[in-house]
Amino acid sequence: MRIIAGKAGRLAIKVPSAVARPTTDFVRQAIFSILADRVEKARVLDLYAGSGAIGLEALSRGAASCLFIDEHRQAAAVIADNLTKTKLPGGRVVRAEALAFLKRDTATYDLIFADPPYWKFYGDKDHLAALLNSPHLHPRLHPAGYFLAEASTLQKPPQSPGWSLLDRREYGSSAILLYQIEPSTTPPDT
Repeated sequence: MRIIAGKAGRLAIKVPSAVARPTTDFVRQAIFSILADRVEKARVLDLYAGSGAIGLEALSRGAASCLFIDEHRQAAAVIADNLTKTKLPGGRVVRAEALAFLKRDTATYDLIFADPPYWKFYGDKDHLAALLNSPHLHPRLHPAGYFLAEASTLQKPPQSPGWSLLDRREYGSSAILLYQIEPSTTPPDT
């Protein structure tokens, strides 16, 4: 696996063996094509970061900062090694479960990425729906920001009050879901 473009473009990065499904180069290229210039100087949060490929790509393409969140010890260590190897400034790794982290975090981000374990079978935990339904994700995203999630193409995109699904694109077995906070509705004048 490698970083595709930017300051660290073409550098190979490590992938922890605990990560069974790293985001492919093709899917990452598609994500950053969708975002275009929105990455420049953005504050980024990478949940379920795995190898950190998404956040590293954002830093390489000019994001101001990226906070990488993963609960697995091996993943956090690999992300730290990848940050050292790429020499990209602005990255920080926190070893934590995503929802627990969001509950205690107070920062606001321009872009939030999430690549949780895919929902596969009826009865599996739907990590993406849990994120969208959490009262702690919404306040972390800047009102004009974007929440991008990777999910299985077999999964219907979760809907949640306060979130608008702007786009869904499929690449092989992966779907990229682009959400934004629904604009506040104001009461009509009386």
